[in-house]
This record gives sequence, structure tokens and C-alpha cells, in this order.
Amino acid sequence: MKNLNRRGFLKKSMASGAAIVIGGCNTQFLAERKTATPSYLKDYGQTYTTDPRQASLDWFVDAKFGLFLHYGLYSLLGRHEWVQYREKIHIAEYAKLKDDFTAENFDADFITDLALEANMKYFNITTRHHDSFCLFDSKYTDFKSTNSPAKRDLIQELSQQCQKKGLGLCLYYSHGRDWRHRHAPNNGDWGGAARPDYDEPEPYYAYGDEHDLQIYVEFMKNQITELLTDYGPIAAIWLDGIGTPYSRPDKAHLFKAQELYDRVHSCQPQVLVSYKQGLLGTEDFMAPERHWKERPTKPLEICNTLQPKGWGYIKADDGNHKSADEVIEMLAEAGRMKANLLLNTGPLPDGSIHPEDVATLREVGKRLSRDGFAS
Repeated sequence: MKNLNRRGFLKKSMASGAAIVIGGCNTQFLAERKTATPSYLKDYGQTYTTDPRQASLDWFVDAKFGLFLHYGLYSLLGRHEWVQYREKIHIAEYAKLKDDFTAENFDADFITDLALEANMKYFNITTRHHDSFCLFDSKYTDFKSTNSPAKRDLIQELSQQCQKKGLGLCLYYSHGRDWRHRHAPNNGDWGGAARPDYDEPEPYYAYGDEHDLQIYVEFMKNQITELLTDYGPIAAIWLDGIGTPYSRPDKAHLFKAQELYDRVHSCQPQVLVSYKQGLLGTEDFMAPERHWKERPTKPLEICNTLQPKGWGYIKADDGNHKSADEVIEMLAEAGRMKANLLLNTGPLPDGSIHPEDVATLREVGKRLSRDGFAS
């Protein structure tokens, strides 16, 4: 070993099938990515061989339409994805929901078929929302779907279906805020809904000198590295929670966002990075919510919902979801802005897609197949 230079060692390790890690990324995986064009980029293969990220940007601009899923423990309550924050539910009480999480009717095959039927080109899902519950098998937490009655890695199931069907898989990840992690941004130093404003101190949190934001920053880096090495080719890492770093511009650098972006691109060079309307300005595309009117400085995605406002399932909205006519108008509005539409559905507690949304998406697909996208 001591006589083998670094490049020779890497070549020997890859040839032997050994998986080693550089900068947190699996080198065997990286080598495979360099030679295999991801299925969602099959029409951009020539560009991919020389500039993977440009191939992804070209694909993204052409994609026009994607499906967004907000699914997690909050879905069981049916009172909005911010229910823990709004109702000031303490961590121990909220964690009990994990024992009822079965996802028994979450069907990645059906969901991805539905996206294709609606003429969508990509898919995004909440791998970990602000409540910190993970839909993937992370080794950095026990608060995850594989440690619930579901005993399933939902992100792995979706990854397999997206690769099979040529859909781009984008992964939502809550970056700016986490209402469970002991060292996540706290209310004393940060705003932007960093944590619920409990009437009495939450005993789970670290306080004072014990609190160390960098422990949380490292946790996020490790989890995103997992998502980029264990789940096949990824189209985008889609970060949320921008209100918290925005609340303290003088301290936002503590999140080490650019270092995270660089890691993402080193793990999978085709992966695009978004952080809502933009935290640093170095993101690959912008992804603001709903009625964005500012002139974009880079590729743009408008995010909207099939429920009147909420992203996670809200039972009170049953019977009042948006129609195919409304979705077609959203697409037309996005088209006028040269933007994509990322359209959200909040699965029911069992993981099934709301019947109203299934009907709407199928009708939208029929119209798009007949009439095409508005230019």
C-alpha cells in the first residue's frame, strides 16, 4: 500500500469492487455515474458526457411540470404540515405519531405512473420536513420510517421507480429549521420559525453553552451525503427553511451552505441545488412559492398546491381541492414566466394519493396530451 500512489490506489480499489469514500462520497458510485447517463437525462446524453450539470439544466428548463409530495407524521393528524409548530406540540408527544405510521397504501409504482399520466417529468418528496422525521433509512437518526410500523424506506422505493421510468427524482430536505434536533437553530439566536414557541421550555433541546449549531450542520451534511450515495442518480437537492437563515444575515454563514452545495456537486455532478428563492445566489435554480412576480435571474420553478393552501394533508379541505381548469391556468401562468410548475399533493395518512387529486391529475394529463403546454 505505501508504494501505491493515490490515483493508483483509487483505480485498484474500484477495479476490485471495493467501495471507498472521498469527502463523504462513495468513489465506486462516482465512477459508475461518470459512465452511465441517468435515465431521466437519456435525451441529453451527449451534453452529459462533457458537462453533467449543464445537461441537467437543459433538462430542467424543458421539463415544465413536476409532482411534489409532502408526506410525514403530520399527515396522520390532517391539520397541516406545520401542526407541531402551530399547536405547540412537545417533542415527546409528537414522537408518538411514529408508532402509528404505517404508510400501508403508499405505492411508489402508482404514484410515478400517475405523474407520467399527468405529463410530468420529475418528482419531489419530503425526505425530511421541519419535524425531522425521515422517510429514508438514515444511520444518523432513529426518527425515521424504517423505525416505524411501516418498516419501509419510501425514498428507496421511489428512487427505483423513477430510475425505471425515466423520471427525475428531486429530494426536498429541511435545512434552515428543525423542530426536533437538539442543536438546530434556536429561538434565542434565530427567527424564521426556528422552533415552536412553547409555553414552557422543551426539555429535549440543548440550551446556552451546551447548544452547538455546528453539530446540526454536520448532521445535515451527513444525511444529504447519504441521499446522494445510497439512492441512485438524483436530479436535485431542494432545500427549505430559508426563513431561519434569512432572519439573521449576520450569522447565516454559520450554516455553511456553499460548502454543502459544493459537496452535492462533488458527489453527483449533475445534481441541481435549489434553496427556495435563493439563499446565496449560487443555487442552480429558483423555487419560490405560488404567485412569484420578480424577474428570474436563473431557471425558475413555481411551487403550488392542489389543496387551497396547505402542503401536507388537511382533512378540512376535503371536497375543496383544485380542479383541472385551475391547474391548466397555473401551468399557463408558469409558461408565461418561462418557469416550471411543481404541483403538490399531500397524501392521506395511509400514504395513498387523495382521490380528488388523482382525478384532477388524470384530467390534466389528458388535456396536455391533446393540447400540449401553452407556449
